[in-house]
Amino acid sequence: MPELDPEDAKIVTLARSARARTGAAEGAAVRDTDGRTYAACTVSLPSLKLTALQAAVAAAVASGAPGLEAAAVVTEAGKVDDDSHAAVRDLTPSAHVLLANPAGTVLDTLR
Repeated sequence: MPELDPEDAKIVTLARSARARTGAAEGAAVRDTDGRTYAACTVSLPSLKLTALQAAVAAAVASGAPGLEAAAVVTEAGKVDDDSHAAVRDLTPSAHVLLANPAGTVLDTLR
């Protein structure tokens, strides 16, 4: 893959940090159209289950983000699940989603 844009590298780093800090299955981060970033990890409670990307999108929406430029998911799963991808698409269909492994290597860019 080509070298990452510095702003995309930042959200991959934030996603890795969220995952590592909590020991969660996934970490994610999004960048809104104003340049603000939001990071989150998988939420698995008896009454609430969110993927990391759903949680990051929810944080952005709750903060008043007008839309998203990009998102990143760090996971060992090797794919971004459909519900996570849909959360991004619901807010901004044109935002790209970076899939990275726990080492931070970007494996794919979803459009």
